[in-house]
Amino acid sequence: MKHPFLIFLLFLCGGFSAVAQPSGNPLVFGENRLTLITPTLFRLEFAHDGKFIDDPTYFAYDRGSLLPASEFRVRELGGNRYEISTSALRIVYEHDGFPFGLHNFAAYYKLNGKEKKFTNRCIFRNNLGGPVETLDRVTGEIPMQDGLLSRDGWYVIDDERSDLLVDGWLCPRDTKSHVQDQYCFVYGNDYKAALADLGAISGRVPMTRKYIHGVWYCRYWDYTSEEFLSIIDGYEENDFPLDNLVFDMGWHTYDAKIGTGHAGSRSWTGYTWERKRIPDPGALIAEVHRRGVTVSLNDHPHDGIRPHEEMYAAFMADMGADPAHPLLFDLGDRKYMETFFKHAHHASEDMGADFWWLDWQQNYLYPEVRGYRSTSLQWINELYYRQTERKGLRGAGYSRWAGWGDHRHPIQFSGDAQANWEMLAFEVKLTAASGNAGCYYWAHDIGGFRGDPNPELTVRWTQFGALSAALRVHSTKDARLDRRPWISGERETAAMRRMYHMRSELMPYIYSSVWQTHSTMVSLNRPMYIDYGSDERAYENEQEFLFGDILLAAPIASPGEGADKTASQKVWFPAGDVWYDYFTHERFDGGQECRIAKPLEEFPLYVRGGWVLPMQPYTPRPASTPLTTLVLRVYPSAGDADNTYTLYEDDGLSRDYERGIHATTELNYRRAGDVTTVTVRPAAGSYRGQEPRRAYRLQLPAAGEFRRVKVNGRTVKPAFDGQLRCPVVEVPSTDIRKEVKIEIFG
Repeated sequence: MKHPFLIFLLFLCGGFSAVAQPSGNPLVFGENRLTLITPTLFRLEFAHDGKFIDDPTYFAYDRGSLLPASEFRVRELGGNRYEISTSALRIVYEHDGFPFGLHNFAAYYKLNGKEKKFTNRCIFRNNLGGPVETLDRVTGEIPMQDGLLSRDGWYVIDDERSDLLVDGWLCPRDTKSHVQDQYCFVYGNDYKAALADLGAISGRVPMTRKYIHGVWYCRYWDYTSEEFLSIIDGYEENDFPLDNLVFDMGWHTYDAKIGTGHAGSRSWTGYTWERKRIPDPGALIAEVHRRGVTVSLNDHPHDGIRPHEEMYAAFMADMGADPAHPLLFDLGDRKYMETFFKHAHHASEDMGADFWWLDWQQNYLYPEVRGYRSTSLQWINELYYRQTERKGLRGAGYSRWAGWGDHRHPIQFSGDAQANWEMLAFEVKLTAASGNAGCYYWAHDIGGFRGDPNPELTVRWTQFGALSAALRVHSTKDARLDRRPWISGERETAAMRRMYHMRSELMPYIYSSVWQTHSTMVSLNRPMYIDYGSDERAYENEQEFLFGDILLAAPIASPGEGADKTASQKVWFPAGDVWYDYFTHERFDGGQECRIAKPLEEFPLYVRGGWVLPMQPYTPRPASTPLTTLVLRVYPSAGDADNTYTLYEDDGLSRDYERGIHATTELNYRRAGDVTTVTVRPAAGSYRGQEPRRAYRLQLPAAGEFRRVKVNGRTVKPAFDGQLRCPVVEVPSTDIRKEVKIEIFG
């Protein structure tokens, strides 16, 4: 080789790339590293001496996803310039020895059919919104945080300031050597790809315990054991379902004498049962369980375990600390938190408490974990979620939203919202958009946490709540406010009963949609533009959303008029489908926008025609009653169709699903000319507690006239459901491993 010394000097000065033709993934260019995670997601790092980071962070939790070498191409352009291509974008990079920026890096992608340029120094515009941490003290619409989705087709998450997770605990990163750490989501019009990318780097949202998605009763009130049981009695006697009973702060004592306190009291934190009102908590929880209801406990842990607690001496002994000097709550100390959980939580969990409502409101006191950059809410949500997995169960979180990565700790509590129409309207908008950041499951204070009693508002809020992650009521310590749904007046009670029954009946569909969210990272409540983003009208009505794949809703969020309290809502029906009113069965062709008026008992809710909507008969325990009869509600397609919806089932509690232990059943709708066939294909897979047989009930609203019906080739006579106003085909209990085919001629 000629002039070797000159070549060596050029290399030192950056005249040659440290790697002439980078290969593999990540791609390393001296102190720059580019990691291709998916075709639409890449990571940009700059680190002195090549000290790159491979440990996870709260956001970048899953380092296992890398784009295979066969799915991208690296081409040298000369002059230390490279072109890196995936199926979705083209990156041009000049290795100049500086961090990735405006002058040495750009990505080119397609948006609305045109090529666009992305750099990691672009200005954020046109974001479609995301969640907020809490609605505490909020009385109307407020600005939302960002989500991943933007009409510009890209988003950047800067993770450079995040702590690392090493051996399961927080670890500060070397901020002196590691300069840049950005995750670039460049997806163009493919919003679902962006959400899938979130799962690829941050971990997919886990399956929730099934009962989480049922019906909750919660109230800030000091109930006795007898009163708790009488609440369950009331739900049964008044024909309302119930799955979870929440014990708010009154379950523990209020006699703390020291501590920081909160909201004018030192007694928000507590772990000693109040035995004057609840003399035998274990027996109470056992009786609640015997009645088929779960128990969750409220927790404000910011003051830790103090001298008045019955477990204080044992806690301090395990900590090796002097009992004369109480310890501050310390989220950053591993020994403290492990000992805290042992003494504060385990005894109640061993009595049978199912999960904790982490009512953390102390950011003013502990904005960050002491000694780290992580927020206290992020880290406490992680620790609490881990603890709920200790008996082999799925984690069960219920806390405020902590930002990117917190989707791994479902579900989220939206906070103490004011009871008014503006808040209801904002919650509809917020809930749909929150999935854009991974906040997939809000459980709101249905009816509002505080405010003047308003039965009509509570009914309309309940209608929205029936199509949320959980139908959960809650209210503050105000004798005027109690959200038991049978105490608001005869008409309001009947209207809410209809919604509660609908929630119960929809549970198979809801749980299958939860599985879909786990699998795809597309939210349960989702804005219209995720599925119909090519139509401008999909962006225009923030009061409308899809609930899973088959239901479209536009809850009413304004007071009604007249004796029927009739109110209206604008509804856009996407083209390409036909939609049917869930309550009246009226047909609406796609491609139109209508103003829909509804009396108090109904709201705009529509079923996509040409699909099988899986339901169950009403049960007072929606989340735990075995599915021995599967209801198949079917509305006609507009023309020939062949669509399959998948029913998902598992044991609802364990983590067996992570090992593929679950069952799926394909529900096919096929229309060819004047013959419609509904086929229940054999169940695939098994799980503990699976029902080996089930009956089927095919409901045919809006079916019109038909000549005959056959079940597995034999002619049958449909019954007529007077309440639903439609023909019904009953199929006796049969082996779930056998196909059931129902043909409708006409």
